[in-house]
Amino acid sequence: MAGGRGKGIRFTRLYSFSCLKSKFRDEHSQIGEKGYSRVVYCNDPDNPEQFQLRYGSNYVSTTKYTAFNFIPKSLFEQFRRVANIYFLVVACVSFSPLAPYSATSVLAPLVVVIGATMAKEALEDWRRRKQDIEANNRKVKVYDRSNTFQDTRWKNLRVGNLVKVYKDEYFPADLLLISSSYEDGICYVETTNLDGETNLKVKHALDVTSLLRDDDYYKKFKAIIKCEDPNEDLYSFIGTMWYDGLQYPLSLQQILLRDSKLRNTEYVYGVVVFTGHDTKVMQNATDPPSKRSKIERKMDKIVYILFTLLISVSFMGSFFFGITTKNDIHDGKVQRWYLQPEHTTVFYDPKRAALAAFFHFLTGLMLYGYLIPISLYVSIEMVKVLQGIFINQDQDMYYDETDNPAHARTSNLNEELGQVDTILSDKTGTLTCNSMDFVKCSIAGTAYGHGVTEVERALTKRKVDAHHNIVNISSNIQMSTDNVTELGKSIKGFNFKDSRIMNGGWVNETQADVIQKFFRVLALCHTAIPEVNQETGKIDYEAESPDEAAFVIAARELGFEFFERTQTSISLHELDYGKGRKTDRSYELLHVLEFSSARKRMSVIVKNAENQLLLLSKGADSAMLERLSRKAKDFEAKTREHIKRYAEAGLRTLVVAYRELSEDVFRSWEEEFLNAKASVNADRGALVDAAADKIERDLILLGATAVEDKLQKGVPECINKLANAGIKIWVITGDKMETAINIGYACGLLREDMKQIVITLDSPEISNLENRGDNNDDTEASSESITDQIRKGKSQLCSSGGSSTSFGLIIDGKSLSFALSTNLEGAFLDLAVNCASVICCRSTPKQKALVTRLVKKGMGKTTLAIGDGANDVGMLQEADIGVGISGVEGMQAAMSSDFTVAQFRFLERLLLVHGHWCYRRISMMICYFFYKNIAFGFTLFWFEARASFSGQPAYNDWYMSFYNVFFTSLPVIALGVFDQDVSARLCLKHPRLYEEGVHDVLFSWPRILGWMLNGIISSMIIFFFTTNSILHQAFRRDGSVVDFEVLGVLMYTCVVWTVNCQMALSINYFTWIQHFFIWGSIAFWYIFLVVYGLFSPVVSTTAFQVLVEACAPSPFYWLATLLVVISTLLPYILYRTLQVEFNPMIHDIIQRSRLGGSGIESSDSGKMGGVKDKSRYQDSLLVKQ
Repeated sequence: MAGGRGKGIRFTRLYSFSCLKSKFRDEHSQIGEKGYSRVVYCNDPDNPEQFQLRYGSNYVSTTKYTAFNFIPKSLFEQFRRVANIYFLVVACVSFSPLAPYSATSVLAPLVVVIGATMAKEALEDWRRRKQDIEANNRKVKVYDRSNTFQDTRWKNLRVGNLVKVYKDEYFPADLLLISSSYEDGICYVETTNLDGETNLKVKHALDVTSLLRDDDYYKKFKAIIKCEDPNEDLYSFIGTMWYDGLQYPLSLQQILLRDSKLRNTEYVYGVVVFTGHDTKVMQNATDPPSKRSKIERKMDKIVYILFTLLISVSFMGSFFFGITTKNDIHDGKVQRWYLQPEHTTVFYDPKRAALAAFFHFLTGLMLYGYLIPISLYVSIEMVKVLQGIFINQDQDMYYDETDNPAHARTSNLNEELGQVDTILSDKTGTLTCNSMDFVKCSIAGTAYGHGVTEVERALTKRKVDAHHNIVNISSNIQMSTDNVTELGKSIKGFNFKDSRIMNGGWVNETQADVIQKFFRVLALCHTAIPEVNQETGKIDYEAESPDEAAFVIAARELGFEFFERTQTSISLHELDYGKGRKTDRSYELLHVLEFSSARKRMSVIVKNAENQLLLLSKGADSAMLERLSRKAKDFEAKTREHIKRYAEAGLRTLVVAYRELSEDVFRSWEEEFLNAKASVNADRGALVDAAADKIERDLILLGATAVEDKLQKGVPECINKLANAGIKIWVITGDKMETAINIGYACGLLREDMKQIVITLDSPEISNLENRGDNNDDTEASSESITDQIRKGKSQLCSSGGSSTSFGLIIDGKSLSFALSTNLEGAFLDLAVNCASVICCRSTPKQKALVTRLVKKGMGKTTLAIGDGANDVGMLQEADIGVGISGVEGMQAAMSSDFTVAQFRFLERLLLVHGHWCYRRISMMICYFFYKNIAFGFTLFWFEARASFSGQPAYNDWYMSFYNVFFTSLPVIALGVFDQDVSARLCLKHPRLYEEGVHDVLFSWPRILGWMLNGIISSMIIFFFTTNSILHQAFRRDGSVVDFEVLGVLMYTCVVWTVNCQMALSINYFTWIQHFFIWGSIAFWYIFLVVYGLFSPVVSTTAFQVLVEACAPSPFYWLATLLVVISTLLPYILYRTLQVEFNPMIHDIIQRSRLGGSGIESSDSGKMGGVKDKSRYQDSLLVKQ
C-alpha cells in the first residue's frame, strides 16, 4: 500500500510543520557544550574518534538481578524484613552456649524459607530475562562493509550504524530518519508502546537526504551528527548534521524512537543515534510506585506486637529465673542441691544472679522465637502468586472479541481488591467503547438524524412514570431502533438515518448549498489516508482518531467520498446537486493547521477548481463559536440549542465552519506562518498557535456534528452491583457537563430519585469578570463562588437528615481546580464522600491524579482507579489499585496498572468474587498463622514456668524447627488458595457480602486479638490438661510414669492435632487438596517420629524410638490426645455457635440460607435487621435481593 502511494506523492505539503526546512535558533548554539556533546559518525561506526567515545551497546536488560549480584542483592531484599533479621540473629547466637537447641535445627528452616523466596525472585527475574533475550535477538538490516544490508541482531547494533527497517517492524534503537519509500521522506509511526496512543504520527527526513531512497546511494554516504546527550524527554530533540560540507538543523520530526513501529510505509533508512539504555524509552523506564496492601501494613504492626510479647515473656522468665537463682543459696544454705549451684557457670550462678538473668533473657528470646512465624512471608507470597494465576485464568473475565483475558500484573494487592471503598473511573474507552458512530448533525439550523442513543433511552425512561407508561415507551424506542436498522446495512462509524438528506435527498432541501459545504468540510478537513482494498475495491481510512474516521465515513455515505490524496491535493467523488450526478473534484491542499488539546480545533486551507481560497475548520464549540463572523450568525442560536440537546443525549459534538480568503490576506498570513513553523526555539509552539489564531477568525457557521460513543456492554448492571456492594463510584472525565451527566444516567450512576449538587463557574457574574480580563478579581470571585456552593451543598446534605434521599455531586474542571486548593480540599472531600455518586467534568490528566490522591489520603480507605488511556496513567499509579483496560487507546494504561481487564463489566467479578475471596483467604490465613504460633509458643512458656524458667525446651529441637515448615504450613496455604465462604454465583447475587472487606471485618483488631487469645487459651488447655492427666497414674504396663521425652511428644501431638483440626473447622469449602494437606500434615508428624526415631540417640536424642516403643503401645497416649484436642477446640466451637445464632455475619446468613432453603432465608431476614443495628454493613439483603 505504502509503496503504491509513495510514487509521485510528496506528503510534506500535507503537514504544516514541514512546509519549510528548519532554521538555526538559540538551542543549536549549545551544540558541543555540556548536555549537547554527543557526536555520531553516520555509516562509519568504526571511526577511531567515535570509538574513543565508548558509547554503550544496544543490549538492553530490564532484570532486577544479574548472575553476579543475585545472591547479595536478593539476600539484602530478604533481610529488609524485621522477622528475617531476627531469625538470622537467632541462628547466629544458636552456635553459642546460650542456645536452648542445636544450631542446625534453627538454621535449616531459615535456609528453606529464605531459599524458597529467593527461588521465587529468581523465577520472576528469569521471565524478564527471557523477554530481554527475545528483544535483544530480533533481527534488523544493517549496512556493512560489503555495501549490502545484512541481518544483524539488535544487541549488536552500534552508534552510527545505517539500518533499514521495513513496514510493521519495530525500530531497534533511536534512529535519525534519512529517507523512506516515499519520495519526500515521510513515514508513519505508531507509538503505542511509548505513549499509549494508537493514532499514527508522521515523521519526515531532511530534504537533502530524502532522495537517498535506494541501497546503492549509501556506498559513499557519510555525515556527522552532533546532538544532545541521552535524556528522557520524548517530545524534544536538538541536533545538527554536517553533510556535503553543509550544516542542517535536526528536530524531533527526524527521530524514530526505539519500540515504536513503522506503519503504512514500505521501508525507511535510518542512522543509529542512541542505543540500549541511552534510548529515550529506556531513559523513561522507571519502576512503578511501590504499593503495599493495608493488610500487609497491618501485618507489620502485628509482628511488632508479637516482638513486644516475645520480649515481655522473655523478661518475665528471666526475672523469675533471677529471683529463683539468687535464692538458691540463702544464709549459706543450698536450696536446690541437685543443681550444684556452688559449682556452675555464669549462665547459672546464684552469686551473679543479675548476670545469669540477663543471659537467660537472651536464651528466652531464642526459645520463645516460635511466637514469630518464620514461614509467614514466604507462605503469603506463594498464596498470592497462585491467586494471581486463578485471576489470569478466569474464563468469565476473558473477552473473546479481542482475545484479552484478565491479568494480575502484580500479586501484592490481591486482598486489596476485596477492600475497595471508592472507584475512580475514566469515561471514554472505560465506560464507553471509544468507537465513534456519526449519529446526528445540525446544518443551517436544521437538525438531522433519527437514531435513538442509549442515553436518550435512559432520558425517556426518566421522564415517564414508571408504573404506567414505561413498558410502552421502551417498546416504542425498541421499535424505532429496529426500524432504523432496517433502513440499511450496518456501517462501522456510521449510524445516521434521515431520508431528507440520505441517498442524495439533500439536494431537495432549501439549504442545499449549506449542506453541500458542510459535508465538503468533513470530507476535506482531516489528515486521514485512504486505503483501497484491492479485492473489494472498498475504501477504508487510516485516521488519527475514531472521531475523524467517523466524519470521513459520514461524508462518503452522504455523497462526498474522499478517495485520493496526492502531494498537493485531495480528491473527492462529489455529488453535484446542480447537475444531479457525481463528479470528481480535486482541491489543492495548501496548509493543515493541526489539532491540539489547547487549540481544540483543526483547519485546512485549500484552493478549489474555481481558484477560491477556502479555510475549512472544525472544533469544539467553546473554541469555534467565539470565532464566528458577526455577519454570519444567522442560525447560531438554533445550532447552540441543538448542541445542547446533543450533549444531553450523551453525544460528542463539533462545530463546522469555513471562511473565504483573499489572495492578499492569505499570502501575508502564509509568510508569518511559515516563519513560525521554521522556528526551532522554545517559543515555536506559541508562535505557530498565534499565527493560526489570526487566520481562524471571521468564520461562517455551517452546523455541528454529533457522534456517539456507546456504553460498553454490561456497564449499568456492573455499576449497580458495585453500588449495592457499598462501593462509591466517581467518574472523572474530560467531557462536557451535560454529556457526563447523561452518561451518568445511562449507566445508572445517577438515578431519578437522586438530588443533584452542581458546582460550576458557568455563571454570568464570573463570565463578566473573565471578559474584563482582571485575573485577580476573577480568581477571588471564583474561589468565593466555589466556597459558597460547597457550603450550600453541605447544608443540603444536613437538611436531608436521616431520610433515604441520595445525592449526586457534579463539578466541572475549572471549579475543580479551586476545590482542590489547600483551603477548600477538606470541605470539598467532606461534601463528596457523603454523596452517592460524584462526576468530575472537563478534568485534565493532572486533576485526575490530584482527585485520586485527595480521596486516598483524605479518606484513608482503599481506592481503585480504572482507565484505558495514557492520560489515565497518573490516576492509576496514584490509587491504591490501578486497573487498566486494554482497549483501543493503546497499552500505556494497561502497562502502568496493577491489574488489567478488557471491559469495565469484568470489574464486577474481579472485585465481588476474586477480591472478596482473596481478602477473606489472606485475612484468615494470617490470623490462623498467628494463632498456631501462639498456641505452640505458649506451651513452651507454661513448661518453662513449671520448670522454674530453666531454659529447657519442652520439645526436641527438630520438632520445633519443623513445626512451621512441615507440620502446619501446607494446610494454611491450601486455605489461602482454595477456600470459599460462598460460591462465585452467590458473591454476585449478594453484593452486600463485599462490605465485609470494605469495613475490614475479617482483619479488624478485635478479630486479630481474638485469634491471639484463642491461641493462648489453646496453649493453656493443652499444657495443663496434659500435665495434670499424667500426674497420678502409670503410663506403661510396668507402672512407670511419663518421662520428659513422652511428655514432649504428647503435648506436641496435641498441638499438631489441635491446630490442624482448627483449620478444618475454619474452612468453608473443602477440596481433596485441603483434606490431603490437613490430614497429611498430621500423618506426616507420626511418620517423622518413626523415621527420626530410627536414628541413633546421638542424632535423634529425645526422639529415639519414642513413638514405636513408648507412645504407640500406650492407650493412654491416644486417649489423652483425643480428650485434650476435643477440649481445646470446644471454646472456639461454642463461640462460633453463639455468634452464628445471635450475631451472624453476612456470609453466615448466606450460608444458612443456602443450606436451609427459603424457609430459613425468611426467618433469617429478621435477624439481619437486628444485626444492622449493631453493624452498618450487615442488613437485610436476602429479602431485598
